[in-house]
Amino acid sequence: MRYAIELTPDDNDTLLVTCPDLPEVTSFGDDETDALHHALDAVETAMIGRMTDRMSIPLPRAQGRYYVEVPVLTAAKVGLYHAMIEQNLRKADLGRLLGWSPAQVDRLFNLRHASRLDQIEQAFRVLGKRLEIEVRPAA
Repeated sequence: MRYAIELTPDDNDTLLVTCPDLPEVTSFGDDETDALHHALDAVETAMIGRMTDRMSIPLPRAQGRYYVEVPVLTAAKVGLYHAMIEQNLRKADLGRLLGWSPAQVDRLFNLRHASRLDQIEQAFRVLGKRLEIEVRPAA
């Protein structure tokens, strides 16, 4: 998941960070490297907010000069969130299907928590999905 990022010079010698696919993303950086570092955090924070509010998380579509790539674990959790929403399920429903406590299910969707991949795979399975990982050459 690579989201296009726009960096715009600000009036106080910083770079304003925005993301066309996630309009609520706004951050800044002292230079390009700093701005892109803050951009990733802002993108993940926007995703967390959307999951909390049960809003859709758009897949990256915009093109640009700059991009941030969300970690694979974040992408897997967002994919699981999409699968759950697709089936009109809530966390409690997923917890019942898995036989897990609410805290265990909450951690599956916490982008700041290092969930185990086997747990994410198990959650996909009870939703009739499977998780696949693909290795590609670095761009």
